[in-house]
Amino acid sequence: MAEKLVVTIARQYGSGGREVGHKLAELLGCKCYDQDLIVMAAQRSGISEEALASADEQASSSLLYTLAMGASMIYTNTTPMAVPINDALFIAQSEIIRELSESENCVIVGRCADYILDDHSKKVKVFVQGDMPDKIHRIMERAGIKESEAKDRIAKKDKKRAAYYNYYTGNKWGKPENYNLVVSTSKIGIDGAAKVIYEYAKALGYLDD
Repeated sequence: MAEKLVVTIARQYGSGGREVGHKLAELLGCKCYDQDLIVMAAQRSGISEEALASADEQASSSLLYTLAMGASMIYTNTTPMAVPINDALFIAQSEIIRELSESENCVIVGRCADYILDDHSKKVKVFVQGDMPDKIHRIMERAGIKESEAKDRIAKKDKKRAAYYNYYTGNKWGKPENYNLVVSTSKIGIDGAAKVIYEYAKALGYLDD
């Protein structure tokens, strides 16, 4: 069986990385997995979607956060274990991401997918970024908030994403060396970024004729 193509999308908050992932999936004729992974992890672990959503892309390095969230029993492919809920989510999503990479071509947004699939040979690891004015404008429009609030939200979200990625992978979030391709939506837009990634995968010979 031929190995499946997987594109992983890490992204700065407000860069439009999620939208890039969905546009790319349309070009590739496959599915983009993002919030769906929480639903799938809830079904896998037996933990409520609401509880997992609150722990999504949150590192468990904070003792206060771990105590607040509590521990949950998770049933993995190997054995049940009691772990902090954010660790339970990471374990469940990691299993699901590996299974998806073996069964179908797909695009996966966030969740340290580039690290989880490090040994998957037919992958494209992408980091999507943008200029701060463009990110602020996008968040202001999306959330209907003021510029100062949008700027503050971007800083906090990116800090959380970096902490999550760094904690679970031991690598540095956003470091160019950790990705195959770094794309700025400020330069070429959402559609342009998706097309660049598509052409990159094509140049590597990853797309079927």
